[in-house]
Amino acid sequence: QVNLMESGGGSVQSGGALRLACVASGDTSNVCMGWFRQLPGKVREGIALSESSGTPLYEGAVRGRFTISRDNAKNTLYLEMNDLRPEDTGVYYCATKIWRGYCSWLTRDFPTWGQGTQVTVSS
Repeated sequence: QVNLMESGGGSVQSGGALRLACVASGDTSNVCMGWFRQLPGKVREGIALSESSGTPLYEGAVRGRFTISRDNAKNTLYLEMNDLRPEDTGVYYCATKIWRGYCSWLTRDFPTWGQGTQVTVSS
């Protein structure tokens, strides 16, 4: 059983930046890793994925502002968030799934989740 622990959330003003980190308790070299978020009153959704090779994938609302990266030597996934907006306020989660040739944007495809970290952006 792999455990995930997110860190780096907090409160910033609009236009600010935060860097989230997700440390896994096991090997991440053969997994798809992703960042998801749950905005107030909304369902949890994927915003950035990292394929086993490290190839990044982004959802439209964050593309160009957020950068996902991974360090398999440290079993860590990162999310660099720039130009934050009030509509980015929510709880951010990391998740992993075994790599079987593809990642997924569907929460149900990810069996392993972190506890979440709050990101609050004020105007």
